[in-house]
Amino acid sequence: MAEMIDPFGRAINYLRVSVTDRCDFRCVYCMSEDMTFLPKAQILSLEELERVCDAFVRLGVRKLRMTGGEPLVRRNIISLFRGLSRHLKSGALDELTLTTNGSQLDRFAQDLADLGMRRINVSLDTLNPDKFAAITRWGKFDKVMAGLQAAKAAGLKVKINTVALKGVNDDEFDRMIAWCGDEGFDLTFIEVMPMGDIGGENRVDQYLPLSVLRGRLRENWTLEENDHKTGGPARYMSVRETGGRLGFITPMTHNFCESCNRVRLTCTGTLYMCLGQEDAADLRAPLRESDDDALLDGAIHDAIARKPKGHDFIIDRNHQGPAVGRHMSVTGG
Repeated sequence: MAEMIDPFGRAINYLRVSVTDRCDFRCVYCMSEDMTFLPKAQILSLEELERVCDAFVRLGVRKLRMTGGEPLVRRNIISLFRGLSRHLKSGALDELTLTTNGSQLDRFAQDLADLGMRRINVSLDTLNPDKFAAITRWGKFDKVMAGLQAAKAAGLKVKINTVALKGVNDDEFDRMIAWCGDEGFDLTFIEVMPMGDIGGENRVDQYLPLSVLRGRLRENWTLEENDHKTGGPARYMSVRETGGRLGFITPMTHNFCESCNRVRLTCTGTLYMCLGQEDAADLRAPLRESDDDALLDGAIHDAIARKPKGHDFIIDRNHQGPAVGRHMSVTGG
């Protein structure tokens, strides 16, 4: 079996693919309201994205996660998922999955399930419609709720991703746990990350360490150790009262670099070997230079050989700006 090993002995078997930098939300911790998006000429076609993903699967990737921006706003995106689903049928791929804001799920949930997706992640930071409108700026709460019900009806396992925002949604965490328990959803809390200019918002004011959150939750919930793993960076616990799983992604207070098994591809064909570093590899040039995959495979191997040991995100009064200039919507998830 093919395998990609980085300089620190980690097997790279997980690729996250941002299929578009565009999104129908403007979340306050992710992007500014007046975003400038990439010109179409710089964006890989769906056929090119499929070819790059095919190469990664051939070289040892076992899990593909489609992200954005909002992946479901890209025109004809289901055709890409359909093409990649053949790797599920052949056994070359263990999982094809998706991170979404839920806005388009009522249209696409059944299609996703029919193509072999078994679970999806949905970003949702509040159950308060007014607060939802304030956080997302452009989002429609009722549409997301309808999308979640469509996902359940299609048989998709749903995990809710909630960014912990001090002074914004930190009064709702108990409610989120109870609601996810009732709905049969897993829940993961994520620390806000210093990526991209977000238009005047102050990340120091937003930042809530999950160690603090965990201490608060123990006042009302019995949290038990859980060795569940999904291939991503979350550490999981079980909530005895609901029977649900609760994850914590802590890039700030305890990064997850020592076990990192993933790289990230942008919609322009740029491969980031680390979410928190600027070093990247251009895969678009070798992709377009030759119909033969030798150049592409070589570029991927060269990139994996440069994967760093980890990142160092800092948010404090002396580090209020972004640690990296690109927005989360560019790199994806």
